[in-house]
Amino acid sequence: MPLPAWEAGLYVLLTVGSHLYAFYEAHRASRKYEAAMDGRFELEPGTLFQGLKKDPTDFEWSYWIERGRERILWLLAGHLLVSQVSRLLVEKYKPWCLMVYGMAACWLLLGIKGFAVILLHATISFTVAQFQLSLLTWLCSLILLSTLRIPAVEEAKRKWYDTENEYYLLLFTVSVRCLFCTSFSLEYCWHRPDQKSSHSFLWMLAYVFYYPTFHNGPLMNFDEFSKQMRRKEAFSLKTNLGILIVGIIRIFFWWCLAELMIHLMYIHAFYSSASPLEAASYWALGGLALAQVLFFYVKYLVLYGVPALLLQMDGLKPPALPCCVSLMHSFTKMWRTFDVGLHRFLVRYIYVPMGGSQSSLLGMLFSTALTFAFVSYWHGGESYLWYWGALNWLGVIAENGVKKILSISLIQDLIERFFSPRIRRRLHAVLASVSTSMLILSNLIFLGGNHVGKIYWNRIFMEGWPWATLTVLGFLYCYSHVGIAWEQTYTVN
Repeated sequence: MPLPAWEAGLYVLLTVGSHLYAFYEAHRASRKYEAAMDGRFELEPGTLFQGLKKDPTDFEWSYWIERGRERILWLLAGHLLVSQVSRLLVEKYKPWCLMVYGMAACWLLLGIKGFAVILLHATISFTVAQFQLSLLTWLCSLILLSTLRIPAVEEAKRKWYDTENEYYLLLFTVSVRCLFCTSFSLEYCWHRPDQKSSHSFLWMLAYVFYYPTFHNGPLMNFDEFSKQMRRKEAFSLKTNLGILIVGIIRIFFWWCLAELMIHLMYIHAFYSSASPLEAASYWALGGLALAQVLFFYVKYLVLYGVPALLLQMDGLKPPALPCCVSLMHSFTKMWRTFDVGLHRFLVRYIYVPMGGSQSSLLGMLFSTALTFAFVSYWHGGESYLWYWGALNWLGVIAENGVKKILSISLIQDLIERFFSPRIRRRLHAVLASVSTSMLILSNLIFLGGNHVGKIYWNRIFMEGWPWATLTVLGFLYCYSHVGIAWEQTYTVN
């Protein structure tokens, strides 16, 4: 049963109003510390938004925008041209045309040595997969991934390039390719004899060197990729042109929104400066936290939106783009809907093979812990990533534990007898608000490091108890209601 219209409207009003006021306070704090931030981080003059300075300290955004302008966008445009011509003239050979193009683009950007490293990773993974032992395949994948963190190997690779940015492109690319090699190898271990032709080394190269997902994802498991790439669909140049134009307009809007955010609020500069963050008002602190996680969301709408558009143009179905973080009200939902490709990878290749939800309680705890341990290690393995992984593991376990307790028939009967549907919905939002507070904290650790997490924990939950804490939970209660309503509407539709 839905909530009364006035109550639902109030939650929407408080959600939107608190977001806007918190952003305003974050903007005021940015203006207050602008001179100090400029002196320390060299804020860039605004080009898109005249009269405003830009916070350039988000490395990932600055890096990919710069690299995209230099060569990557042009190479993606070349991929699009090859794809459309091959679909029009030689549909049967499309995977191999795109494979050759991807290998040529890799050679051009990363040089012959970078190309050789990725080819070597693919060859070793394919060779080990011939034994068709999942454990051996995983051992090989982890060893190959660990080579990215050996100082001597890192130093040798750095010498191949003139600039640090060129080395980082190889590092990011190989890191993502490791997941693609793992996906192919495990699918090879599990394939039936009659599927041998679609699990050849040539198909592995077509998958590993597929250019739209080459440098930064999104991740697409090999079984999905090969089925869709082999599927023949009606091709309409006019339809594809319409998809392309709408997609470009949408991505341009997201890019403008991301740029506007870092012109109005110096989010990342604040998170690199402990003193201003500790001195910020509670509203500014909340605004910076919301802006940080929302900027991350918009950033990945752009970074995943570009390859997703090209996947569509190639006749493939890309993983869904990230869901808005302001609608997240649980750890489980965040993992399922933010990076859909990574979630499918983790579930298919780690969580389910290790027992997952079908195993005993200890088995489920272990398979979940192993999943988060891997994703923390793959992201870099620094200490703050282990804290982030541990918090997410605890959050998912706690949510699943509460669900299991509430699914007991006796407890279900008691709840239905004593609480109306609307009361149950409000209690759901109360629990969700607590979960959301920990979810935001874990994401701030992921995006800003341990020191940012400590500042927020101390300001909101220690120094701010009880009023700041309860106020935050009160607003998160409103956000949770909006998120739950959105989820229910979306599911029904």
